[in-house]
Amino acid sequence: MMDSKLKERFGRLGSIQAIDRLASGSSVAFVLQRSAAPKSFRPVDAALCLARRGLGMLRAKRTIDGLSEGRRCYIVLPAVEDAERVMQELRSSGVVAAIIEPTETIDVRALRERLHLTREEFALQYGLEVETLRNWEIHKRAPDKAAHSYLRVISGNPGLVAEILAPKPHGAE
Repeated sequence: MMDSKLKERFGRLGSIQAIDRLASGSSVAFVLQRSAAPKSFRPVDAALCLARRGLGMLRAKRTIDGLSEGRRCYIVLPAVEDAERVMQELRSSGVVAAIIEPTETIDVRALRERLHLTREEFALQYGLEVETLRNWEIHKRAPDKAAHSYLRVISGNPGLVAEILAPKPHGAE
């Protein structure tokens, strides 16, 4: 049985708003960032928008906490009826949202040729197996998610990646 004082304290909290969750929709990944206008941020409205689309309340709270701290947050909403509507709702709550599009495929051969490297040079410079590279180039296999991300980084800044991975001379620190 609940202590009467505890029951009284819960009563003072007021009623908890029921969340009208959407029954169906598509799964959509978003990146969220707090709006530049600090007074427009309405965390409760943003959390409810996320929860209505199937995000658990704890995850919604942690996302809002991250936004409050100025971090970018990455989430997947399981039940999105209309991505534009979600982005508009979040915008009105002071949150800027963008859809994380499925990444385009990387043409590994075109990337390697753009860098004027042989298959062996590319594999050695970027720490890949020559056979794996060959399989990607002839479309026998596709890069997994991590390899695809790595290839996107190489494509965006090949010099920096090569510099980071370059072997250091003995005795150099």
